[in-house]
Amino acid sequence: MSLAHTAAEYMLSDALLPDRRGSHLKGLRLELPLDQIVKFVAVGFPLLLMSLAFAQEFSSGSPISCFSPSNFSVRQAVFVDSSCWDLLVHHEQDEAGQYKIKSLWPHKALPYSLMALAVAMYLPVLLWQYAAVPALSSDLLFIISELDKSYNRSIRLVQHMLKIRQKSSDPHVFWDELEKARKERYFEFPLLERYLACKQRSHSLVAVYLLRNSLLLLFTSATYLYLGHFHLDIFFQKEFSCSIKTELLQDETHVPDLITCRLTSLSIFQIVSLSSAVVYTLLVPLIIYNLTRLCTWDKRLLSIYEMLPAFDLLSRKMLGCPINDLNVILLFLRANISELISFSWLSVLCVLKDTTTQKHNIDTVVDFMTLLAGLEPSKPKHLTQRVCDEHL
Repeated sequence: MSLAHTAAEYMLSDALLPDRRGSHLKGLRLELPLDQIVKFVAVGFPLLLMSLAFAQEFSSGSPISCFSPSNFSVRQAVFVDSSCWDLLVHHEQDEAGQYKIKSLWPHKALPYSLMALAVAMYLPVLLWQYAAVPALSSDLLFIISELDKSYNRSIRLVQHMLKIRQKSSDPHVFWDELEKARKERYFEFPLLERYLACKQRSHSLVAVYLLRNSLLLLFTSATYLYLGHFHLDIFFQKEFSCSIKTELLQDETHVPDLITCRLTSLSIFQIVSLSSAVVYTLLVPLIIYNLTRLCTWDKRLLSIYEMLPAFDLLSRKMLGCPINDLNVILLFLRANISELISFSWLSVLCVLKDTTTQKHNIDTVVDFMTLLAGLEPSKPKHLTQRVCDEHL
């Protein structure tokens, strides 16, 4: 009996989690993995394209090449290139013989529009960092700490029950006290459950999360409109007709009315436009998936922690509409599952509980660890039968 008692003590001591008092969980993730992917692509991709556009401009020199008249000197040809790049206007003749003007300014504004796109895509990230991360961080620190503490309290409670059972000379007294404690709910620590229930009535975190993803969709739609309205019209235009007969050169007869220029950076413009459309199209399903995850509960995580005393959000059907702060917290608990040391222990206990032949006697980790420690989770039948015989 002493050997069995010692083995049970060792088993329960090994099941206790290490004390993390003073630890601030430096590896806490305050962004979901998919949100990080969306952030890196949405912000980093236009910055990459911007560096490509600037590199091409610096390495190739002038982004256009104009076919100046043969009687122009080298300095005059350079002036033509510079003037046409500054104007960047295409003159085309319509059916009535009138010249229409079409601006090609998106070529000149390409690097700066990419920079503006990167800044716009980073605004939802800043919104999340300043409006949600401080509150979310404190919530996660408290909940993770309380979940692990609740598990440890259950193990220490079983240790205490084992010591009382060893010291008790009358097993009837021990089981009567144990059943009384269960009826009075002495084993339950409802602080965490009530805190999570309060989070169901809070909507600050979920509002910021919805706003973040909605802004991403809005900026992505604005990108489509910009590409379709300004880039598509000049996407295949390799050459344009430039007029330099302005101001002092207006009355010069040796200067032609129009000079043909070629866009040497058209390939970069096409690559940037096409790749931007493709990449942001691929991001849209990820953003929508992030929003749809708020419409369902992570019941697997909740079902595992149902083994803790006073953590029965599922069994009591306390979960209502999933669009609230509690669902956001559950998503981040799943992302920070490595910080939840108790999760692996409770997962194992859930598997063992499902395979045991005494399922009806096991509801919480206290019941299961009581069984593993060598105690019956409920009063043995021979003691119950003996009490009934004495009353008869």
